[in-house]
Amino acid sequence: MFTSQTSSFQDSIDVEERDDFDSEDIAGYSQKIQLNCYYTIYLYQGTSLTLVDSSLPSEAEPELRTYISRRLSKGALLGGMGNIATVELSIPEQAVGCYCCLLEQERSPEQPDADGNGYVICFMGGSEKGLNLFRLELDKYVQGLHSSLQTPELQNLETEVRPYLSQWYEESVMHIYRVVQLVQSNISLLLHAALSHTPVEVTNSDERTKADVSRFIKAASLQGLSQQDTAAASLCKALSEDTHPYLVIDCSTSPPTLSNSVSNRFCDDWTQAFLNAAERCNPFLLRQILENFKLKAIQDMNSLKRYVRQAEMSHYALFRCCQFLQGCGNGDVLLQNARAEHSDLPEACSIISVLEEFLREQSQAQA
Repeated sequence: MFTSQTSSFQDSIDVEERDDFDSEDIAGYSQKIQLNCYYTIYLYQGTSLTLVDSSLPSEAEPELRTYISRRLSKGALLGGMGNIATVELSIPEQAVGCYCCLLEQERSPEQPDADGNGYVICFMGGSEKGLNLFRLELDKYVQGLHSSLQTPELQNLETEVRPYLSQWYEESVMHIYRVVQLVQSNISLLLHAALSHTPVEVTNSDERTKADVSRFIKAASLQGLSQQDTAAASLCKALSEDTHPYLVIDCSTSPPTLSNSVSNRFCDDWTQAFLNAAERCNPFLLRQILENFKLKAIQDMNSLKRYVRQAEMSHYALFRCCQFLQGCGNGDVLLQNARAEHSDLPEACSIISVLEEFLREQSQAQA
């Protein structure tokens, strides 16, 4: 049982050795080089596109405009919804991932037929698969530009719009990388905080660092995933009613000092994968590893739920449940979530109490 469990875990953690992501995406990251990234914004009126601003080489922009026009004519760009694809342009990378979004202008009584008019925002960099990992961040970043595009004739182009567009990669993609660089091997403590819904406080730092850490915790958390919503909500409520200690990250020292920190073997085992990806300056691989980390945690939670149901009817199943918790290295988090999810099921809660006592005894024996 432990062999298959270990093998499954190793498959999850070894994403950086697999061909489905690495073969083309890591090739450009084996050394520390800056990824080329570009932006373009067009004014869209009726069926015509007018260039407003672009960081693309002059020979590449008309190629992008042709591609966007074709997508618009097919109705492939819906207002406010990003679209990601691979485009071939006259740039060093030749083929590059391209995120496009149509921001429609608000209709006014004076322009009742303005439906569909607006601005098309394009971000280019990395691969299609890489950008897809950050789709939600890119969607949110584009929406942040909406108010700035209401100025007549974009008089704020140089002061607001262009600086904002030029920072898309740093703000939408690099935050996970910056957090791993900040805390280094202590990343396991943040992973554990995210899984256990432990509040995190960042002190003596700038606002960007606080925002980066908050976004990392949100990205690593299981809250918002359909099967975990009820348990996560119950657990968050329980923690808010309890005097649960914050994980404090004090940035007055270098590296930062973390207090009230807790980790476990499961989170510790993922640390090196994050550090290796950060060493390669590969934010896309970092995000893929983070998604694999969450997937493995969800798989283990589902396994525990199955074992608990079986243990209500079988002592052998209870023994298997103890073995599973001992082997997975994430027993404290799994039981915490299981108790929140089964709070209204007395028999399941009794099983969980037995399992919690088992883990305490194991911890005391090892100490």
